[in-house]
Amino acid sequence: MVPAKKRVRKYRSEGGAADLVRVEVLIPPDARGEVLAIASRMRAEHRRIKELQSLLDNALRLYGPRILDNVDLDRLPDLRSRAAVAARAMIDRGDARAFAMGRKMLDRVNEHEDRDGS
Repeated sequence: MVPAKKRVRKYRSEGGAADLVRVEVLIPPDARGEVLAIASRMRAEHRRIKELQSLLDNALRLYGPRILDNVDLDRLPDLRSRAAVAARAMIDRGDARAFAMGRKMLDRVNEHEDRDGS
């Protein structure tokens, strides 16, 4: 059995919380729920961005040269637009697996836009 402190330390250094930081703030008691809700939204957004970046990295690793023949993703302003362009290229120029990956990426991009109201 792994001691709890060691398990928590490993989770914070290697696990799901490895790229998060712990924050302690003093607030009025009645604002606690609001701060917790904001933190929850921030963690959820962080997870969505992390997943989209992972999908894009994987797509570029597998299909980069085939789908990005004359597209410079670095000129696009943000992750969502880069993922959307790469996803559309995969759908248009890739095989069945690339099509499926492209649809998944577009779904994630659209989820971001629906949440943001963009």
